[in-house]
Amino acid sequence: MMKTYKYEIFTTAIEEEIRNGILQRKDRLPSIREIKKKYKLSTSSVQSGFEYLMIKGLIVSIPRSGYFVADTGEEYIPETRVKLPPAVRDEVFMKNIALTSRRASESSSFNNAVPADLLIPQKLILRTMQEVIREKGAALLRYYPSSGLELLRQDIAKQMGEYGCLFNPDELIITDGALQALTIALKSVTKAGDIVAVDSPCVFSVLEVITNLDLKVIEIPVHYREGFDTEYFRNACAENDIRALIVTPNFHNPTGIMMSDEVKKEILHIAERYQMCIIENDMYSDLYFGEKRPRCIKSFDREGLVMTYSSFSKTLAPGIRLGWLYAGRFYSKAERARFALGRSVSPIYQELVLKLLEGSSYERHLRSFRRKLNEQAVLVLETLRKSFPEGSYFHKPQGGYSIWGQMPESVEMKKFYEYCKNNRILFTPGETFSFTNRYSHHFRIVFAERITSESLLLLESAGSLFFEDEN
Repeated sequence: MMKTYKYEIFTTAIEEEIRNGILQRKDRLPSIREIKKKYKLSTSSVQSGFEYLMIKGLIVSIPRSGYFVADTGEEYIPETRVKLPPAVRDEVFMKNIALTSRRASESSSFNNAVPADLLIPQKLILRTMQEVIREKGAALLRYYPSSGLELLRQDIAKQMGEYGCLFNPDELIITDGALQALTIALKSVTKAGDIVAVDSPCVFSVLEVITNLDLKVIEIPVHYREGFDTEYFRNACAENDIRALIVTPNFHNPTGIMMSDEVKKEILHIAERYQMCIIENDMYSDLYFGEKRPRCIKSFDREGLVMTYSSFSKTLAPGIRLGWLYAGRFYSKAERARFALGRSVSPIYQELVLKLLEGSSYERHLRSFRRKLNEQAVLVLETLRKSFPEGSYFHKPQGGYSIWGQMPESVEMKKFYEYCKNNRILFTPGETFSFTNRYSHHFRIVFAERITSESLLLLESAGSLFFEDEN
């Protein structure tokens, strides 16, 4: 059972009144004393509740005046319809892996899409791992089933069932991380020379996997508002024999965008028409900032065309190399592909995750983790929008780790990156997320590291001091 906070008794009511229009922008909220009396809470609980509402961007505090509903207004979201080449022919994707993993220092690393040391539940993981070692002993030194521990598969299937995905545990494969799951899925439905579609921009590791499997690529533009260009996808399917679509519908990496359920259904409808497999990346869905976990494309699937994969490295720790793939109707080929990549996944990781899923500690961790990520996303986004030059755009994420930035065409990006490098500020250039040069004026900012006053000052310097020097 997930932990609740005492202040939720009044913050929930205020959120509902704001959503329903009962409380309008700039309206004054009841005082701490009034809230204490009405809900019988302590001063600290009421203050914590107001801090929670401020972090969510719903209210603001005016010194010596009180708390007021935030004057947010309607967020401006630029829309650009991009045209991308119809297919890229087996080009070698030569990008330096250091662009997404090298750290100058924790305070200046905005390029590493994994939880930082201080956000990892180290005590929980190490304590649980010690319990597993005591209980299982030498059994952890033997091979486990190639498809994974049966109880673990059952628990994952049960968990996903709560989100509307009906998984048969016998068609679920435990993998050595998410990229192995993607590789298995692609091997199950493609052969060298086949064409696959990917959402664009697309995380570079996915493009690496596609290149290594000798597949051809069609990039489908992601849009800030709709989330995915379904019309572009439909036309690409009509003109090409696309074998699979690889897509991240929830808190897309690198943009942070979440597709609407309508867009997810439309993608599935197109796939059904062409009997094409959808390979769905569900790694970030647990990291939602809203009230509930978003639905997967798989939850709408009635023909078994969707394979879904995920990993615990994004929610627990990057060193826990344990993922899963729901192969469904493609299970027979996927099982053989899995076996060819290795006998089995680390037993200790399987037992560790099983133990965490069977108790309540994992859900408690997720709740705390989501809250911290949301807080950091708000701080980073505010700093970026305040510090970078007019014409820049930074998309507000609804979950996950990433903020996608777009710079004015007038900015010389080479000089910008040189400035960042000299000041040990690490972003991921947009050009690493495509086989094209479409994103040369974009970059990804990751807020999974611990955000400090120092890191915020570094962001400000990247946005303002550089441009002051240029001007």
